[in-house]
Amino acid sequence: MNAARRATLDALVGDIRTDLAAAHGAREVAIPACRTAIRHAGLAIRAVHRDDPAAHDEQVAASEAALRTAQDALADHPMVAHAGFLHDAEKEYAEARLCAAMVRGEPLASPAELGVMAHSWMRGLAEAASELRRNVLDRLRAGDLEAGETLLTVMDDAYDVLASVDLPDALTGGLRRTVDSLRAVTERTRGDVTTTVLQTRLQRAIEANPPGS
Repeated sequence: MNAARRATLDALVGDIRTDLAAAHGAREVAIPACRTAIRHAGLAIRAVHRDDPAAHDEQVAASEAALRTAQDALADHPMVAHAGFLHDAEKEYAEARLCAAMVRGEPLASPAELGVMAHSWMRGLAEAASELRRNVLDRLRAGDLEAGETLLTVMDDAYDVLASVDLPDALTGGLRRTVDSLRAVTERTRGDVTTTVLQTRLQRAIEANPPGS
């Protein structure tokens, strides 16, 4: 190989090596940041179940800060950004925000408002709706049937809307599997609500017309 050709190859590979090294550096920053975002999102969802808004807001803020660190690190490296771990972190953050909004009866923030990809938002919505099962059961145990039925309606609405997204998994990040899981959770929850409502009606009827009265 003559010197000129070798010099050209060295330059080409050198540029590639520089780009890959930068991508690797960004990845090394983004992966732990994504793990942190996911951990705080999980704690935020637990706070929703404990009815602790202050803890939720604190944890979700920490989740967002870590997520933004990862997004910023990968902004110039789309190949790494689409490897999957960033989208998982976005999904968990969206789930934490959407779950709280559903329980509180607040408007749902859009993907743009949350700063996440659309498919991350949709998967987050599906998992947030599934998380509502625990809140529904808590309401039923507390005797608040109306609140339980309201949350079940929220789950139904989320499923109906997401089930209408009939697109390949390559575009939706595997949304179909998540929506199938939501359907199963929603149906189990519907059965629990129906059973509780019927038992309550029967109990009230007995109390209103006791035997021997």
